[in-house]
Parts: sequence; structure tokens; C-alpha cells
Amino acid sequence: MLALPVRHDAARLALARLARRSAGPTRLRRLAARRGAKRAAVAVGHSIRSIVWHLLQHGYPYHDQGGNYFDTRTEPAVARNLVRRLKALGYTVKLEHPAA
Repeated sequence: MLALPVRHDAARLALARLARRSAGPTRLRRLAARRGAKRAAVAVGHSIRSIVWHLLQHGYPYHDQGGNYFDTRTEPAVARNLVRRLKALGYTVKLEHPAA
């Protein structure tokens, strides 16, 4: 039974890391905009539970993806959506990649 406090500490650490600027709150904001705050909270809670389970089951260290993970993962889709939103507001948009 000595392993239980260690597991609880690992879970507490994972939850504390998610509470900061990380993918967890970003996911919550993104889901809440589409599905509502309560459903988003349940979905993020499920994600946290799943993360903690995998960490404890396999002994992996926790690695946060960061608050901008979703934007960098799908950069072309983010650009398309932003252009669409600006066009809906009446703006003319021309995208150019910055010179490297």
C-alpha cells in the first residue's frame, strides 16, 4: 500500500501542471466555445483522467505540449479559419509567408 501516496502525488503533479499555461486550459477554452462550458469541463476532466492513467500505468514522465500546441499542430487550418472570419467581417485578406 505504500505505492498509493506516490501515485496520488504523481496525479497531483500532473493536474498542477495542467492548471498552468498548458494544453489543458487551451483545450477547455476551445471546447467551451463549441460545446458549452459544462460539457467542455467534463471532456477536459476525462482527458486529464486519461493522461494520469497512462502516466501511472506505464511510468511515463509528464510532458506538456504547451498552450499553443493546437495552433502549431494545425497551422494551415488555423490560417484558413482566420481568413474566413476576417472575410466574414468584410476585410480583404492576402496571406504571405515572412521572408526566412
